[in-house]
Amino acid sequence: MTRIIGLISGTSVDGIDAALVDISGTDLDLKVELLAGQTYPYSAELRDSILAVCAGKAISMAELAALDDAIAFSFAQAAQNIQTNHQPAILIGSHGQTVYHRPPQSQGFRQPQSLGYTLQLGRGELIASITGITTVSNFRVADIAIGGHGAPLVPRVDAYLLSHPEEARCIQNLGGIGNVAYIPPRRDNWLEKMRGWDTGPGNSLLDLAVAHLTNGDKKYDEDGKWAATGSPCQSLVEQWLQQDYFHLPPPKSTGRELFGVDYLNQCLKDAGPYQLSPADFLATLTELTAASVVHSYQTFLPQMPQRVFLCGGGSRNLYLKERLQSLLKAIPVLTTDEVGLSGDFKEAIAFAVLAYWRQLNIPGNLPSATGAPHEVLLGEIHLAKK
Repeated sequence: MTRIIGLISGTSVDGIDAALVDISGTDLDLKVELLAGQTYPYSAELRDSILAVCAGKAISMAELAALDDAIAFSFAQAAQNIQTNHQPAILIGSHGQTVYHRPPQSQGFRQPQSLGYTLQLGRGELIASITGITTVSNFRVADIAIGGHGAPLVPRVDAYLLSHPEEARCIQNLGGIGNVAYIPPRRDNWLEKMRGWDTGPGNSLLDLAVAHLTNGDKKYDEDGKWAATGSPCQSLVEQWLQQDYFHLPPPKSTGRELFGVDYLNQCLKDAGPYQLSPADFLATLTELTAASVVHSYQTFLPQMPQRVFLCGGGSRNLYLKERLQSLLKAIPVLTTDEVGLSGDFKEAIAFAVLAYWRQLNIPGNLPSATGAPHEVLLGEIHLAKK
């Protein structure tokens, strides 16, 4: 068993998810034991700075360097804290904090040979220096360099931890942005038949809307309780589902650059004539998330799954889960916790696995999900000082 820490802060910028795990095996024999999992919130000042940059605020290079270091320091603290009362880890896999993501040219960018671009702050070399633990970071750039989207990167991990010999499954992450891994039954060339892509908004619009409606007093709708008191406006949902992204065929990826503040403001403008209550507006945004996921399955999957397993912060939104179950009808909607993999820390666990694979020189991407032409090693290794 190899003891590794996985670290990630997603597009919701809720805080740093840290997972301390023991890992053995390599693919179908891969085993992961979660020893500790914790979310460490950013300071209010640092979170505000990250969100401002994600929303397009212009900053100087000196300010960018300071932000990069501040995020790395927070990640290093999380890595140190998660080891309390445990034997120390020998490796860290840190996804960092995404502040910008631009898909490759297939989504309409004009440069004829444009690769995608992604930027995750929280540099691995500083994490390694502070913690004294070798750190793998910057996972997405190798896939992007060969023409992939650099996202989603978790499907290959899902394949080995959550596949089933007879059952087609969808693993639906509901972070700030939603993404899916479709896993066919584990037979024949099943890995080549896997699919994965970003489905669209997860919690991003909901969290922004709650902050807007409460003048910043609340950051999210706990358990979806507020939205559950409203009624969704189906006309608006149908209008919003016409957005180009939902109709682009996979592979595809997105982020706050599309489903962010400007998008929310357009949703608020669109909702004006309907005179919706705050609860109705939240219910309508929740319905958009649920409907976009189901539309994505119905449009792009080779067949509908026999079960759907949720993970990420949105899996705790009971109203969102209820709406997904309603739209998926007879297909059971569960959480990955129900098959032994923590839904709260699955993404952090995945980046621990990707770091583990990197040290073993095992490719981490799944070309059928990212659109890359072939498999590639993911992550840059930063050795700890001895």
